[in-house]
Amino acid sequence: MASDDGGYARARRHTLAACALLLTSYFLVPLEPDPNGLRLALRAAGTLLLISVVTFLVTRQVSRQLGTGAPVGEAEVRSLSRLVVALVAGLLAFALADYVVAGSGPGQFVGLRTRLDALYFALATLTTIGYGDVHAQGQLAKVIVCVQMLFSIGVIATGASIVVRQLTGRPGRGRR
Repeated sequence: MASDDGGYARARRHTLAACALLLTSYFLVPLEPDPNGLRLALRAAGTLLLISVVTFLVTRQVSRQLGTGAPVGEAEVRSLSRLVVALVAGLLAFALADYVVAGSGPGQFVGLRTRLDALYFALATLTTIGYGDVHAQGQLAKVIVCVQMLFSIGVIATGASIVVRQLTGRPGRGRR
């Protein structure tokens, strides 16, 4: 049974609202550079935990999407919406990690001074563009960027390709 266009529109609105809330939170969450090694380690552990949760959620949604064809019902539309939100959350988690490392360890990143710089760098890394104006220089930054690249290849790229496939192959959009 095909979902009505109202269901798709509602899912789109909810997805956009969730992504806007995540982006707003990314820019507003208070973070001050912290030279205290213990607090920095706790922040790093928290970030790794967040990335692990996002990885689990994206992987679960990807496996659900691979098990179905084009979305045809409300449950599939909600599942696809959750996948999009999880992908955005993964990108923002890495941008936040990059920002914290840049602020806590001078010399870790070149050209990364603001949250927008961090988001720009995370997105450039995700898309493998890598302009070179912002890059990892310190050892900790390089480790985080290596994890980010593996996450991008294995989780985000797969999830994004499924989202695009599902959106372009959905019934009623000209492709059947």
